[in-house]
Amino acid sequence: MLRRPVLSEETARNLMVGLGAADDAAVYRISDDLALVETVDFFPPVVDDAWTWGAVAAANAMSDVYAMGGEVMFALAVAGFPREMDKAIVAEVFRGGAEKVAEAGGVIAGGHTVVDNEPKYGLCVTGRVHPDRVLIKGGLRPGDRLFLSKALGTGVITTAAKDGAAPDAALAAAIASMLRLNRVAARVARDAGATGATDITGFGFLGHAGEMVSASGAGIAVDTARLPFLPHARALAEAGHFSGGMKRNRRYLEGLFGARLEIAADVPAVIVSMLMEAETSGGLLFSVRPDRAGGVREAFRAAGEEVAEIGEVLTAPVLRLR
Repeated sequence: MLRRPVLSEETARNLMVGLGAADDAAVYRISDDLALVETVDFFPPVVDDAWTWGAVAAANAMSDVYAMGGEVMFALAVAGFPREMDKAIVAEVFRGGAEKVAEAGGVIAGGHTVVDNEPKYGLCVTGRVHPDRVLIKGGLRPGDRLFLSKALGTGVITTAAKDGAAPDAALAAAIASMLRLNRVAARVARDAGATGATDITGFGFLGHAGEMVSASGAGIAVDTARLPFLPHARALAEAGHFSGGMKRNRRYLEGLFGARLEIAADVPAVIVSMLMEAETSGGLLFSVRPDRAGGVREAFRAAGEEVAEIGEVLTAPVLRLR
């Protein structure tokens, strides 16, 4: 039987987010005004270009720090490459990751690489956050307005690209989205007094939204007509370009929610499937009080970034699509 380690009184007091309530990253309080955020994420190539893969993997890993309301400090690279892989390609992967971390205001401070038949790359990221401003999945408050900081559809588009079916414009839009940091979203959410947030990645929009509902005990109602999708994503979905991960996510979500997943009769089935498709380096899903919603929209406009107000937080712990 797997047993949890016995924590010292000091560790138990300062470990603000850990395995006890699984979240996007761990958070450990160092002092009254400083907590460290720690996460790790890596995956095989999602695009052909080596620099872009490294940069997207880095943005994806750092997104977990932003999902906790933090800022990136430094990172360690985690990688595995075939022994015969061209060293120039490997160097480009590392360069892409390092330049994306630098864009976040951090630095690659080291790492570890092993020989592996399937290439993999990612980061172990350390960030910082004020202990009173940590965002968690369980922080939803009934009556709050819901925001999503990036359009959906990267999973559908990259799957179609592997099938040779994605238009160049679709893939370019997906790459641009995956490369965009959630740094602005985290800052705006913190400044708006948000308490609940997560980033949309491997479990898809509904999977991560469902985790927030389970963790907070509050529900989510999503206006599907307000959801932003990347160019060509819906057409590619209607053509059947879904990954194997979408089917696994569907089973996971149906097991997690069952009857608590409420889908209005007029919501297209293809939209539901797209919301179950895995995303890479997706946006932040966060909630703020209704009187702060206008300030959130204005802050994103001032930063030159788009954001979508997509619904509200409910009292009953359901996941509702309307």
